[in-house]
Amino acid sequence: MQLKLRHLEVFDALLEAGSVSRAAERLNLTQPAVSIALSNLEADLGFRLFHRERGYFAPTGEAMLLHSEVAQGLRAISRVTQRAEEIRSGTTGTVSIATNGALAINFLPALVADYQKHNPGVGIEVRVHSSRQIASWVGARQIDIGLIDLPVPVAGLNADVYLLECVCVMSGNDPLSAVDVVSPRALQGRSVVGVTGDHTVDRQLERMLSDTGTTVTRTVSGYFFAIARNIVAAGNDVAIIDPINGKAKLNDGVTWRPFAPRIDHELAVITAKDKPIGQAAAALHAQICRALDAYK
Repeated sequence: MQLKLRHLEVFDALLEAGSVSRAAERLNLTQPAVSIALSNLEADLGFRLFHRERGYFAPTGEAMLLHSEVAQGLRAISRVTQRAEEIRSGTTGTVSIATNGALAINFLPALVADYQKHNPGVGIEVRVHSSRQIASWVGARQIDIGLIDLPVPVAGLNADVYLLECVCVMSGNDPLSAVDVVSPRALQGRSVVGVTGDHTVDRQLERMLSDTGTTVTRTVSGYFFAIARNIVAAGNDVAIIDPINGKAKLNDGVTWRPFAPRIDHELAVITAKDKPIGQAAAALHAQICRALDAYK
């Protein structure tokens, strides 16, 4: 027996509405269409569902026995339809992100919070690890989205590349805050906080210092740009860091100035190449890229 969904909907509407005319109105059908659907359903079932006599229309005992199952089935189908729509539109599911730390403190938290305001049914998992490990996770499809430093260390990945112009951060009363643009020579004799001591930003700065014969003190590195900024806020050091952490308005007494020649933080947003990410992850990926575009 193959029962049609429309026939079951007609049966449910008839029993709830109590007449062919009201059921037809509820389903936006004509009365003949309702009557034909009911007759077809009774033929498929092999028993009558309604007594139909002049001036009399009432469900049979068999109809009452069947109705609770039909109602439950229609509700289940409605839930399946709703769930499928949520999946299609990306408003449900779980999205996993991993970052190497540059964007973990002053970028992703606010962005994830904003995303969830509009997608409360989506769960978000954020991990912090090395760029190499993140690339491996994404390549193995254990993570949906990765944010890593260049170069991308694993093949088989899609990468949206961003070159973010770094800035010089210092306390608000630092003499460097009086200049419009900080140059390598302006750092002469200063204590400069490193990122890791061997980060691409550190290496670019070291080349410039060497080219200009500038000597600085390197006694501390912070691993994360946000940590380097916190060290600056707590003392008399300066640092060259990415614009996201450098320009963040944190009320910590730190200000920033452009640095020239330009130093770039080279960042990639990666996904697996051989498997498209889901709708929810794709929406978050697009939001991340739009936010990063503002710093290009």
